[in-house]
Amino acid sequence: MGYELTAEGKKYAKIGLPEVRLLKLKSPIDIREARRVVPELNIAIFWARKQGWIEIRNGKIYILKRPEVPEQSGLERIARGEKVDEDLTKRLLARGLIKEVRKVGKIKELTREIIKKNLWKGSTFTSYNIQIIGKREYPGRVHILTYWIRKIREIFFDLGFQEAEGPLVESAFWNFDALFVPQDHPARELAATFYMKRPKRARIPKGLAEEVGRTHEDGGVTGSRGWQYRWDRKKAEQTVLRTHTTSVSARMLSQLKPPAKIFAIGKVFRNETIDYKHLPEFIQIEGIVVDESVSFRDLLGYLKEFYTRLGFRKIRFRPAYFPYTELSVEPEVYFEEKGEWLELGGAGIFRPEVTQPLGIDCPVLAWGLGLERPIMLRLGLRDIRNFYYRNDLSLLREAKWQ
Repeated sequence: MGYELTAEGKKYAKIGLPEVRLLKLKSPIDIREARRVVPELNIAIFWARKQGWIEIRNGKIYILKRPEVPEQSGLERIARGEKVDEDLTKRLLARGLIKEVRKVGKIKELTREIIKKNLWKGSTFTSYNIQIIGKREYPGRVHILTYWIRKIREIFFDLGFQEAEGPLVESAFWNFDALFVPQDHPARELAATFYMKRPKRARIPKGLAEEVGRTHEDGGVTGSRGWQYRWDRKKAEQTVLRTHTTSVSARMLSQLKPPAKIFAIGKVFRNETIDYKHLPEFIQIEGIVVDESVSFRDLLGYLKEFYTRLGFRKIRFRPAYFPYTELSVEPEVYFEEKGEWLELGGAGIFRPEVTQPLGIDCPVLAWGLGLERPIMLRLGLRDIRNFYYRNDLSLLREAKWQ
């Protein structure tokens, strides 16, 4: 590192600093006369008064001392390529009379500093061997699940859907009863569902709850026979960690007016034994289409379009049973690497026992699809635990998913 004169420094090295030229004048001297000889008189007076070399009285400058000025000799020495002490260097830098120069030989790496300070000028660059493999860099990336959630949201937005949300801690009423799931159904047992100690009871809508209860008992306004048992309001008031995002669909059906297309993406919880393809928590993709003109063929069309946009080419549907839909179907996609079909969720048309108590009297297409399984298929992963319980950075760094 070295120093060189700025344009101002070169000027003063040649003709002398303003204060040096001032000190060479006769004393006293009229300020107007001094300004004619030293045009930079303000600068000269500033530095000379600061050092106590002059004083000004009645419009005249009186020179008290005529010392050697170190800054002048410093400029001249730097102009000759000589070094000066650190304190003098700092003073000259502060006055903008010199500037720092980094001497660069062969440039190996073009840095911001080299470009900004024009240090590349007059330098040569080392040769590059483009055959050598460079150091692997890993830029920041969003988590795999975050990336695919964003992608799926865009798919639904593009298809004209609106997004909805619901609570993770849900009442059994919205999670089960409003969906026409009997209160003695195996899915409502502790072996399958997480029940909450606090809050012990949830508030449920009184009039709507009674209508849903009558539907369970004898079919209510639907004209069906219902499940033929005595519905217990206290069981409906139990609080659970939601087992599916279909509870969000139930809540929305009680609020919206047809036609409507709603989707939700959120965490759900089930009392599962953890293994390579099961977790007690996972993400579900929920969707409903509420419209007088839709049919089962439309449901299959929406599902096929969704999975096609996710990148799957072979898609089929298998008949299924769910308490709250009729017709019901399970979408499957073909897993090329394993040579087999894999089921990815459930779908169907909501039964009147679900929709009519909630104030909807038209067809409602519905689906609840898993998120992690299709991602595993796309990325060739074999263990669902990689998404949540293993801090494996190589998964983020190496997987080709963006």
